[in-house]
Amino acid sequence: MKKLAKCLTISLACASVALPALVDAKTMRLGMGDPLDSDQGAYASRFKDLVEYYSAGDIKVTLYPNGAIGSETEMVQNARLGSLDMALVGIGNVTPFSKELGVLTMPYVIKSSSDAVTITTGSLGDHWNQLAQKQVGVNILGWTYSNFRHLTNSKRPVKNMEDLKGLKIRVPQNPIMLASWAAWGANPIAMAWTETFTALQQQVVDGQDNPYIVNNTMKFYEIQDYVTEIHHQYSLQPLLIGKRTFDKMSDEERNILTRAGLEAQQHALMFQMSEADKAKQNMIDNGMEVFTLEDEDKWIEIAKEKVWPQFYDSIGGKESFEAVLEQLK
Repeated sequence: MKKLAKCLTISLACASVALPALVDAKTMRLGMGDPLDSDQGAYASRFKDLVEYYSAGDIKVTLYPNGAIGSETEMVQNARLGSLDMALVGIGNVTPFSKELGVLTMPYVIKSSSDAVTITTGSLGDHWNQLAQKQVGVNILGWTYSNFRHLTNSKRPVKNMEDLKGLKIRVPQNPIMLASWAAWGANPIAMAWTETFTALQQQVVDGQDNPYIVNNTMKFYEIQDYVTEIHHQYSLQPLLIGKRTFDKMSDEERNILTRAGLEAQQHALMFQMSEADKAKQNMIDNGMEVFTLEDEDKWIEIAKEKVWPQFYDSIGGKESFEAVLEQLK
């Protein structure tokens, strides 16, 4: 934990600048898919406090959790058009606008929280931000680190690939994630996050995958019986601001948002590390059974041999992808 905090602190030091007071007060809207007590909420709440503090109250941030102003895909679209100031969303809901950002959703690429920090800071962090600006029309102000996406379902314990066969799994509108679950034998169904709880409740789908804090704050234990700890994808959730909005702001305002975004990123990492085990225990206390995979090496093999090659061209080429893997080593 100390090592990860140090990595982010270095980034923050580089971002620290003199922040003079602003002349005109303004209110900015920030939409997000998850509740305020989630890790998205931890990031957004800290970001709001920091922006209002550094601007001496001249910039106000209003939070809209629980998809109150649209699905995550809609919020990305509205941010890039300038009709929404900022959106905090899962990276899988950004990739429809930039296939190359799909690298961050490739199965079994990120193997730890340390990898997650490495892939979102420094030169790699700059690379994704440049892609987001060019291809999506947004700037990335920071990242929420939500840890690995674990499978929940209401049908049966999943301990191996055979148990997974035929289960209907809700997946974001992300081709890589859809292909991954299909390769492992599930029946993946693309669905907006705002529709997921109801779909699980009505058994339109059998299960879904998200980190412990999300699974707990969404109260999936009310409608799901089993959790399987899988390490196929580390959930990253960027805070996006539309370029149209960002470019109209003064240098002082941009500096405030950039600094707040990075500092909230460090807070979110620490929040996730301290709260994930509590979330897991609460799910167990509410009757869910937790399992680990007996054959995850097989899942990894299929991901590398059958899923990765399908997407080399769309994510910028095999050489580019291997360069990312090399930096993670």
